[in-house]
Amino acid sequence: MELFNSALGKNITFVRPAYFIISGFIAVPNVKYYYVFLFFVYFVSVLGNASVMAVIRLDRKLWTPRYVAVFNLALVDLLGSSALVPKVLHMFLFDHRHIPYNDCLTFLFFCYVFLSMQALNLVALSYDRLIAIIFPLHYQVRVTRRLMSSLIGSFWLFAAAGTLTAVGLLTRLSFCRSVVVNSYFCDHGQMYRLACNDNTPNVVVGHLLPLAVLWLPLSFILLTYVCIGFTLTKVATVQERAKAFKTCMAHLSLVAIYFLPILITFSSRVSPNARIINLSLTSVLPPMLNPIIYVLQTQEIKQSVTSLLRIRKRSQVTVKKVMVK
Repeated sequence: MELFNSALGKNITFVRPAYFIISGFIAVPNVKYYYVFLFFVYFVSVLGNASVMAVIRLDRKLWTPRYVAVFNLALVDLLGSSALVPKVLHMFLFDHRHIPYNDCLTFLFFCYVFLSMQALNLVALSYDRLIAIIFPLHYQVRVTRRLMSSLIGSFWLFAAAGTLTAVGLLTRLSFCRSVVVNSYFCDHGQMYRLACNDNTPNVVVGHLLPLAVLWLPLSFILLTYVCIGFTLTKVATVQERAKAFKTCMAHLSLVAIYFLPILITFSSRVSPNARIINLSLTSVLPPMLNPIIYVLQTQEIKQSVTSLLRIRKRSQVTVKKVMVK
């Protein structure tokens, strides 16, 4: 019981504020243009991810384990952008920076779950590439739609449980110092630092959660490509190596886009404004670029888009002929 009420038995007045204030950028001129840019990125993201999901849903040839993960990645990108960007625009473009206590915790929960799922989806895709290149003859047996769906389902449960723990521990804190969150959304790390009672469990979870949903997935992905690289050195010809590695290029591009801004943010001391820019771009750019990368670098999606456009064109021609008759 004492874990969830750290003010119990101590001379501390428990303060649960009615609202938090999200600070956003500090003393940056013309910052509204950045939020307009975020709106443009959000629009392209929604259009692109909805299109990828529609193509995968309409083309039965893409109902494969790999595209189960790609579909889920597009879904997560769509939901993540929709959870974050409209709320950010509402707060800063229209100057509604006060957010009620419960709404802030809900906002935090959904943003963290979707951000976590982006990294975990990349793990699922790296596992797919690992088996496809190292055990090509056993791929159909080792990677099935059922296995991929189960893997992704377990990732959803893991991300939700971890984030729910972090949110639950925030409710035990007394916020008597300040209600100003120095971030662009309800950021877990910035929030528990505002507490005036013992926040040790929050600090522990604040270190374990990034380890579980960022650094361990990145380590697994890097190890995957070490194994893939070692396997490709044994392939007879350069052309075969290039062909096999080309199937990984889309995934590697997604990994670079997602993790590089995070590595830059956490590997060096940056100003609060630079931190907000890096983290906000990490949140919104991958969802916009992921569908573009998959359309441009994945042959199956290109063929599916072309096929669906041809079918639509034929159906339009047929309708016109019927109307003329």
